[in-house]
Amino acid sequence: MKDAKTLLLEFLAAVTHGQDAAAQFAEDGALELPFLHSLGIPWRHRGRQAIRELQDQLAGLYVDIGFLPEDTIVLIDTPEQVFAEYMAHTTARATGRTLHHMFAARLVAENGLIKLVRESLNVVAAAQALLPGGVKDLPDPEKVIFSVPPDYRS
Repeated sequence: MKDAKTLLLEFLAAVTHGQDAAAQFAEDGALELPFLHSLGIPWRHRGRQAIRELQDQLAGLYVDIGFLPEDTIVLIDTPEQVFAEYMAHTTARATGRTLHHMFAARLVAENGLIKLVRESLNVVAAAQALLPGGVKDLPDPEKVIFSVPPDYRS
């Protein structure tokens, strides 16, 4: 049975090589990127189909997204959970801008499959790379701002 670290490394490799990363998730597994909420982007993707759709969207945003093993630092490693930082070196399809983007994630494993991946990323850096005018293209802020959804729970 695969442990959490193995699942994380295989997940990152699948994302970068166009493989079906969603197949590594439990049927009810989830991939969460809570800080995307601040950009008005759906942040929780539950189930293999939703995770596949997210992976397809990422492929459309970036020309060559990749996570190299040497750019992955595992900070906490138990059989059921792993926490790591990893760097993507990629090019935004819409702007041609190069982005060196650090992610941090906690992965929870259950019965040899991924139950949860919760990733954090710098949404300002993503906006700078993806939007033609960078952060200037973001909508004006509202009176109350939530960096994650108001109902978010760890």
